[in-house]
Amino acid sequence: MAVTQTLSEGLKREFEVIITKNEIEKLVDQKLEGIAKEANLPGFRPGKVPVSVVKNRFGKQVLGEVVRESVDTATKDTMEKNKLTPSSQPKIEIVSFEEGKDLKAKLLVEIMPDFEIPELSSLNIIKPVVKISEKDIKAAVEKIAKENVGTRVITNDRAAKKGDTLVIDFVGRVNDEPFEGGEAKGHNLKLGSNTFIPGFEDALIGSTKGKTTEVKVTFPKNYQVKNLAGKDAVFETKVNEIREDVETKIDDEFAKTLGMNDLDGLKKAVREQISKQYDQASREKAKRQILDKLADAVSFELPETLEKEEYINICKAMNPNSKPDTNRGGETNPDPDKGMTKEEKLDASEIAKRRVRLGLLLSEIGRKNNIKVEEEDTRNAMMTEIQKYPGQEKQIMDYMKNNPEAQQQLSGPIFENKIIDFILELANVKEKTVTVEELYKEDEVDLKNEAKKAKKSNKSIDKNKIKKSIKKTTQKS
Repeated sequence: MAVTQTLSEGLKREFEVIITKNEIEKLVDQKLEGIAKEANLPGFRPGKVPVSVVKNRFGKQVLGEVVRESVDTATKDTMEKNKLTPSSQPKIEIVSFEEGKDLKAKLLVEIMPDFEIPELSSLNIIKPVVKISEKDIKAAVEKIAKENVGTRVITNDRAAKKGDTLVIDFVGRVNDEPFEGGEAKGHNLKLGSNTFIPGFEDALIGSTKGKTTEVKVTFPKNYQVKNLAGKDAVFETKVNEIREDVETKIDDEFAKTLGMNDLDGLKKAVREQISKQYDQASREKAKRQILDKLADAVSFELPETLEKEEYINICKAMNPNSKPDTNRGGETNPDPDKGMTKEEKLDASEIAKRRVRLGLLLSEIGRKNNIKVEEEDTRNAMMTEIQKYPGQEKQIMDYMKNNPEAQQQLSGPIFENKIIDFILELANVKEKTVTVEELYKEDEVDLKNEAKKAKKSNKSIDKNKIKKSIKKTTQKS
């Protein structure tokens, strides 16, 4: 095998790979001999099949296997001998090959760039924190009580009013024909909850127990069941009971209905839950600061392939209704930025650069500090994901096990979070007490705002003005 480098431009490397016919024939013969020793073909004793017979029957298949294996080996050897770290999957293209002749291939690879990691201990991060007060706990418990309010049947024969809960039987018809899902018995409907078709609940205000009412409504034009959208319907509705809310007394007995030992236990659980929510929100804000500061700190050439892939993903998010074009040959050519303005395309490009740069930087921080996603991490993430689909646990588990890409989607955020935690341990983090409103104040995290940040960071970087407090990576091409 002969390998010759034909291109070294920026991060792009290209090699000509020649695998001689003698090398290929030798590997083919070795495979055929191995098959002959184990083959069990009609007319021959096991293991006594002539190689010539095996070649006639399996020669083409074996040749294909040898070519694939040889190309893979050539790629691996070339990367190792030239000490190249690819930024994406290398591409190898067979230029020419005929049986009995040398194989000529072209290997293209984009390598990881050299860049400098900022001194993480010099990062100044403000972490917002909220002090939980007894007032907060009380308000949260009262909200829980309101959400778990009970009802009782009214004893007098008054008419139903807004806020009452009706126990009803109903049958719905469109053009005098019942439709699927339009019938129920003993259904509990709270008037004013707006959980039914617009107009349905209003029509039952003033109804009485035992009364049957024909409720006429029109399904919304955007109704999720397409064959009902925009159509008029009549619901024959009988009121079986009228119930009114019962004020919930917040005490030990109420706490026990929620699985707690007493009211103190409920308050403790509420405090822990609120604390967990505040901590998560606080961490997210600290994380955004870290990413913004890292994005502003370094500059390096980006792998074209990664940048292009990220650009396509962002365009799809910004322009979800775009459709791929089809060329004359019938092949689909994705054109995700079709229909986007010049400014939108520029925004997508700036975001792509920022995301790729941050992704490579975080990955390098993880690599240099031996931060890894362990099997247990992925397993725990899988269990968390599975719990979101009650009753379908086995199907989801099988899907996860059989789809490496699905597992990668879980491990990616785990890896990033581990790196962020590592940076937070090293960074100069100062806590700042804020109000709940300030903690949850919506930071603009949409694509438009990310584009603003990307433009700012991409313009503010000067390759010739790298801070003194940085360490050079050991990645070399």
